[in-house]
Amino acid sequence: MAHPQRFDDNDPVLRKLREICLALPGADEKVSHGRPSFFTKKIFAGFGAVLKGEHDSNQYDQALVFMPDSDEAAALAQDDRFFTPAYWGPYGWTGLDLSGLDVDNDAEWVEVVELVETSYRNTAPKKLLAELDART
Repeated sequence: MAHPQRFDDNDPVLRKLREICLALPGADEKVSHGRPSFFTKKIFAGFGAVLKGEHDSNQYDQALVFMPDSDEAAALAQDDRFFTPAYWGPYGWTGLDLSGLDVDNDAEWVEVVELVETSYRNTAPKKLLAELDART
């Protein structure tokens, strides 16, 4: 049974996240479980999440789901903007609510860019990481 679509394709927050994710080497997008996911060989970012036991909630429909560095996870958990997403959380993934960010203010997205790149580095093949490093 296919999952219903749980996002608006014209959402400006999703459009901004797509711009960030798809700029990375070898990155592509697919819909998984009704939500956009960004991947190379493995998923490195997702858009939208729920909390455990709150599957019908729309609270985190505009959220980034990402794999932080293990040494940063504890600090992120202390920040109210971050949450543990259902299904992903037990595997080390974290969520960040994006709903309050201004899509026209790049300064507000610097942290998102850094988190996406960290997650990408934690999941992408070495060849793509070398390509990313060659860009800088």
